[in-house]
Amino acid sequence: MPLPAFKALPALALTLLLGVGCGHQAASAELAVQPTTPVPAETRIAAAEVRAEFEELYRRLRDSHYDLYARRNRAEYDALYARMHATFDRPLTAFEVQTRFQTFAAYGRIAHANIAFPLPAFQSYREGGGRAFPLSLRAVAGKLRVSENLSGQPAPAPGTEIVAIDGRPAATWLRGLSRHVSADNDYLAQAQMEMWLPALVWLEHGPRDSYALRIRDAQGHEADLSLPARTQAQMRAAAAAQPKSLELDWDRREYRMLDGGVAYLRPGPFYNNTPGAADMWDYAAFSSFIDEAFRSFLRADAKTLLIDLRSNPGGDNSFSDLMVAWYADRPFRFVSEFKVKASQAAIDSNRKRLDADASERNATSRQYARAYARHRLGEVFDFEIPMTQPRAGERFRGKVYLLIDRRSYSNTVTVAALSQDYGFATVLGEETSDLATSYGASESFTLSRTGIEVKFPKAYLIRPSGNTEARGVVPDIAIETPLVAGADDPVLARALRIVADGPELKRAAQTVKGE
Repeated sequence: MPLPAFKALPALALTLLLGVGCGHQAASAELAVQPTTPVPAETRIAAAEVRAEFEELYRRLRDSHYDLYARRNRAEYDALYARMHATFDRPLTAFEVQTRFQTFAAYGRIAHANIAFPLPAFQSYREGGGRAFPLSLRAVAGKLRVSENLSGQPAPAPGTEIVAIDGRPAATWLRGLSRHVSADNDYLAQAQMEMWLPALVWLEHGPRDSYALRIRDAQGHEADLSLPARTQAQMRAAAAAQPKSLELDWDRREYRMLDGGVAYLRPGPFYNNTPGAADMWDYAAFSSFIDEAFRSFLRADAKTLLIDLRSNPGGDNSFSDLMVAWYADRPFRFVSEFKVKASQAAIDSNRKRLDADASERNATSRQYARAYARHRLGEVFDFEIPMTQPRAGERFRGKVYLLIDRRSYSNTVTVAALSQDYGFATVLGEETSDLATSYGASESFTLSRTGIEVKFPKAYLIRPSGNTEARGVVPDIAIETPLVAGADDPVLARALRIVADGPELKRAAQTVKGE
């Protein structure tokens, strides 16, 4: 059976909502405050200004965040605020301010409350020949294991357990990195750290020549080794010398018929990814692609459809609903409840969108504006999400399977959740790290002295079943993702065998809240 070929998944944002921090070389000049203007990373900011900016950060997070204390209570957050405020007793660079403020935002354990990861600083370091941590790691069943070794040394091999790094137990070492990551649970934090590990290690521990590791092999034997930090060129050369592994293309749209009358669809991101597109939310090209794919499946008399959503960064339901409507057998929507908190920051962000684009495509922003006008600041209200109708006439009526993994993010998670909750499809693969019920619908405000942009969730979105557990979509049939996937894509091969067998699940479709 022919299998699709994919290319590299770049380390782009993908809604990887984290920030990182450590020291940075300071400049000599003190900050001349220019409200809402981003300050150069090396500019030094007077201690009094840092404290004032920190006070603004906490005040505006409290006022704007849907529920800043959802996972940390007020007393805990106030205590952290007091401790951090007392440390701002000397000038800091704008870089230090940004990264320290992110640890404060991340403390709340809400992915959509964050300050952006300062990638340019790390890129500059690497392009200048800076050396970085040479391993890719993944937490598996509570143990930290090697998934890739670019050190130029034979050990540790993929699958090797890391017991300690630089004398710290692996779990303690990971916790030090995770304090910079905005994530609702450890699984989501670990999925993000996989993508950004060299940058996180550098920013947490600074430039290093080597790393001391204690490792444990499959037989339980432990050993110590010293691993050299590596330049970008050295790591690329090491990667090129290794056996070819699977590289999923997050941006590709593809459909085809496979053996046995199985239709295969990889829809790509749920936004306009046309090169040079003027409007990333124009769904005309995506709609044409989806209609063309499903009509080709109908012409081929396909009885079964596998939709591959692995490593999909998500997007907007105005796109994904067009796809779901082809296989839905009743009206649907991606949430059971959508609750919004009115705040000045959310109102201002919404107004900026309307000022920039007053066209019909921005109808949702106008709906927000009308809702904000009816509610007081701080009030929580229900935001109406209309039902989407299945397609009238031609529609795919065969069995549908969705294939997901921990890097299925954002709107992709809602597609999997609603398809599962309404009983439209059987979900295969790996649990998503992004949540099915979450604090989201992000907006942002800008701190007045440094121009740092702070994102916050203005809403609480509950999946169609009404389940409020803080976890991702759990597949109906689990398929383990190997530490190193071969180019033959064993996960997809396993999914296709499941599809071919057509298993009858004992689980009935979940009752959708409100029905």
